[in-house]
Order: sequence, then C-alpha cells, then structure tokens
Amino acid sequence: MRPARKTACLFFVFLFILIFHVFGESITEEDEIIFFEEFFIFGDFFFLDESPMDEESLFEDEILLAEESFLDEDEFLEDLFDTFFLDAPPLVIEAPVFETRSLDAIFPDLSWWQRAMMNSNEGLRHSFSINQSPMLYTSPDSGIDLIGSIMDIEPSHLIEALVLIPYNERELDLLDIYNALGRIGQIENYPVLINGNNFYVITESTRIESSSNRRAISDPLPAERLPFSETIYIRLREVTIGNLFLRGDISISLYGITYSMTNFTDIRYFFLPVMRAEKFKTLIYLEPVSEGLLIYTMSGFYLPDFISDRVNLTPNINRRIQIFKNWITDGLRMQESLAAAE
Repeated sequence: MRPARKTACLFFVFLFILIFHVFGESITEEDEIIFFEEFFIFGDFFFLDESPMDEESLFEDEILLAEESFLDEDEFLEDLFDTFFLDAPPLVIEAPVFETRSLDAIFPDLSWWQRAMMNSNEGLRHSFSINQSPMLYTSPDSGIDLIGSIMDIEPSHLIEALVLIPYNERELDLLDIYNALGRIGQIENYPVLINGNNFYVITESTRIESSSNRRAISDPLPAERLPFSETIYIRLREVTIGNLFLRGDISISLYGITYSMTNFTDIRYFFLPVMRAEKFKTLIYLEPVSEGLLIYTMSGFYLPDFISDRVNLTPNINRRIQIFKNWITDGLRMQESLAAAE
C-alpha cells in the first residue's frame, strides 16, 4: 500500500480522537471502548490483507513512512494527489481560437473605387484638415480607431492611407509583421519617383540607443516571439529636413500590430523650424486579413497658419508614406521567402 494512503488513514484517526476529546463528556466509558474497537476493525478494512500490528508498531511505521515520503516531496505529492483525486475527471483548458477577419469586417463601407485604389501600387490616400472629415471609417466592432488615437497631438492636418498587399507564397502572421518592421536600416534603400526619376529622400536610417543617447545601434536579429509592446528610437537623415528623430512605440493587439512614430525633437525644413517636438505622429496598423495584408495608416501634424500658408508639407509626407509602404512590403516579401526556404 502507498505510504500516503496509510498517512491519510492515520490523519482520520487523529481527527476522530480530536473530536472525541472535544465532545467526550457525553460519551460513556463503555461506549468509548466499543467505538474505538469498531473503528479499528473498520480501519483494518482499509489495510486489506496486511498483517495486523499493535498500536505502537502502527505509529512507528507511519512515522517512518512519512519521513521517507517527505525526503522525496514530489513523489509524496504525487501519491497524495492519486489518493484523493484519482477518480476526478481530467481538467481541460481550451485556449480561444480566433479566425482571420475579412476586409469587410474592418471596413464595411468601402466603395468599388476605394477598393480599386487600395489594391493599386500607391494605395488609397486622402489628405484633409482638422475641420474636414476622413474618408475611411472602420467598423465599431473592429477595435481600430487610429483617428481617435492621433488626436492627442491636436493636429491641424491629417493624411489617411489604405493598402492591401496580396499574399504570395503563404499567409503572413503577426511575427512576420513584427520582424519586417524591425529592419530599420533598410528604409534608406527606397526612393520615391519625382518627375520620372528615382529620388532618395531618406539618405540614412538607423536605430539609436535612446532619446538622450543618439549613438547608432544595429538592428536585432529576427525575433522568435512577439513582445507585448516595445519602444525603439530611430534617426532618419533626409534631404530637406536633415536629421529626423522618431520614437517608435509598437503594440500588439488581438488581430494586428500598431506602429506609432512620433518626433521627439523639433523638425526643420531647409533649416527653418516648422514643427515642434511631439507634433508629428504616424500610426501604422497592420493586420493579416483573409484577402491579404492590410496596411492602414493615419498621419497627423500641427502647423501654425502662418507656416502652413507658406509651406505645403502634405506632398512631402505623402512621399514618405510611399517610402514606408515600399519598405514594409519588401520586408514582408522577405519574411515569406525566409519561411518558404525553411
């Protein structure tokens, strides 16, 4: 017999002794003798065919068995579990499984023209001021509210964009997206088309240590697990702006990844200060949907009227949106190829 079962029986003996001493005044000596005789006769039933032993031997044996059990705590706990829970049904915990959403579940009111532009190389874009309305509206059940999230900088101008990238070799997942966004050093390799010619607006792109330590650091190796959230710091050297320092906040949601980029220093345009720190923000939301990879962006910036009347930054920001779109697309294609080669 297992030591834990003997110990359990001994425990009940002690329990009845305790109860007897508490309520023993109402039990006669004759009843006491009969009670304990019947108990130990009944107790022998638990020991089945083991040879009888006197009380002193029983206690010595139980103490020895208990000491041996506690020397191996794992075995003791396993035997105890088997004794009391052997007949219990197994406990099964099922993790919820979420199916990939469709494009219509996120943007239910897209017109045929918007769908055609969304699937084009440049994607669907719309520039508007704070007094105007956006073109794109997500479903209230989608859990996506980029325009609400960008209002904390109190923008004067906004640009929304929507692109759908079809899958090639396989469907992409959130880890693919995260690793594609991690290749910051590749941003500088993407030109924009100006007057029929390729023009490199961003001449250098790198991670930096932090907002206070701007030492360049290398991109990490592709991750094997998704973080819950992450903050990185980026320096982009541009032709017209010079050094653009951005803080990138990455957050993982149920269906997608949101990449928020905000300037943590002032922005200059041809050495003229045009935008204060924390007044430019781009939100990039990426989600694998059944039709392909959805890239939905919202950019907002604040310009005083006397600057916005003289400097039109919307075309410049549109060009940078195109650079980021091409960078993300190629990064995702690379993830597809790496996965296919494994």
